[in-house]
Amino acid sequence: MIGQARAILLVGGVACTLIAQAEPVHGQGKSRDVLGEERVIRQCIRRAASGRRWLDQTLWALRRKEGGWIGAEMRNSDGSVDLGPMQVNSWWVPRISRQIGRNETQVRSWLRHDACFNVDAARWIFLSALHEGKDFWRAIGMYHSPTRWRQMQYAKGIAMIMASDRRGRFGPQRQKY
Repeated sequence: MIGQARAILLVGGVACTLIAQAEPVHGQGKSRDVLGEERVIRQCIRRAASGRRWLDQTLWALRRKEGGWIGAEMRNSDGSVDLGPMQVNSWWVPRISRQIGRNETQVRSWLRHDACFNVDAARWIFLSALHEGKDFWRAIGMYHSPTRWRQMQYAKGIAMIMASDRRGRFGPQRQKY
């Protein structure tokens, strides 16, 4: 099943999401194993990057900016929701569903609860935008929004995240207790 999800990585297309102010809808259970979830997400990002450092760094920066978690569902002001660790917008559900030949209910559930499926979808959205526009920072912005000023604002935020990693190592932020 998940292997079929990789088919979404092969399809080009323009990436855009409709993310605005978000509020939690579902996904904050009584207790979560945050460290365990981060290990799973880290493994998914490494696999999705396939040894390409630039892609690993990009996916980590998107992850840090989005700040989702396994099971997350955040409502946006436009009525859409952002799903899972990479906060993939529900706008993508029908498109991904068509690409992999699965029903929308299943795709939505996977985006929300399967960290690797979610990361693979985020990778596909970003790489599709990169393939379409041939511009890294524009593709970063398109991951977030179809609106140019929002794209620019988001890309600046990602650039700051990437620049702040002085050691050149990307991965989960160390928790300070």
